Amino acid sequence: MTGQGSSGNVIAAVCSFFIPGLGQLVQGRILPALLFFTIVGTNYFFMVLIVPAIIGGIFHLWAIIDAARFKAKD
Repeated sequence: MTGQGSSGNVIAAVCSFFIPGLGQLVQGRILPALLFFTIVGTNYFFMVLIVPAIIGGIFHLWAIIDAARFKAKD
């Protein structure tokens, strides 16, 4: 990756839009990928309770933004 705003980050953000955590996995960040996937997936599973759906949506948006703003350490 060449840094924030690179095409790699755009691709990662699009990946995270469809599957939370996939963008982080594309960037090679395994722990954040697993955490985002698990948290969002669990909250979406309990979507009928409304509050977990809202929390899941917030974490899903966070995963997309995190993938888009990631800047690799030099």
